Amino acid sequence: MQLVVARIGRAHGIKGEVTVEVRTDEPELRLGPGAVLLTDPASTGPLTIEAGRVHSGRLLLRFEGVRDRTAAEALRNTLLIAEVDPTEMPEEEDEYYDHQLIDLDVVLADGTEIGRITEISHLPSQDLFIVERPDGTELMIPFVGEIVTEIDLEEQRAVIDPPPGLIDDRAEIASSREDEAGSGSGEERA
Repeated sequence: MQLVVARIGRAHGIKGEVTVEVRTDEPELRLGPGAVLLTDPASTGPLTIEAGRVHSGRLLLRFEGVRDRTAAEALRNTLLIAEVDPTEMPEEEDEYYDHQLIDLDVVLADGTEIGRITEISHLPSQDLFIVERPDGTELMIPFVGEIVTEIDLEEQRAVIDPPPGLIDDRAEIASSREDEAGSGSGEERA
């Protein structure tokens, strides 16, 4: 299985280094010296990482055969792709690879279907599930323990407990329950 692990940014300096937008939770594993990566577009690769370092909070890489700024700049916007064994699991217990989460059904604890995960968006503060609802609309769900309560790879589902307002239906349900409770509270019963 192939996973996009990074995107090459601009050249850095004059000796062939490039900035890299990391798209993997395991850069030390996927983007270490000696790693051979496929590319998109394929005409620029495969590329072998010769060296890497962090500079001002950004990962810089140098590839074998890329020795100057011109060659480095020619790689700009190239996607770096790693070959990953589909049965491989992350080292940490509650971590998942994107390919394990894509296409999982998203449901509430009571089994109510919300949609299907079509993409994982990796933001600096947290990851988001991009969920396609049955009506074709998209929904973004933060991938945090308070909201995503269970990932069941065997059943191919992610169970969520969203706060009111995250999912339109939940906000409407909560609002209607509050209205029902409020209208009956002032009445006396015989």
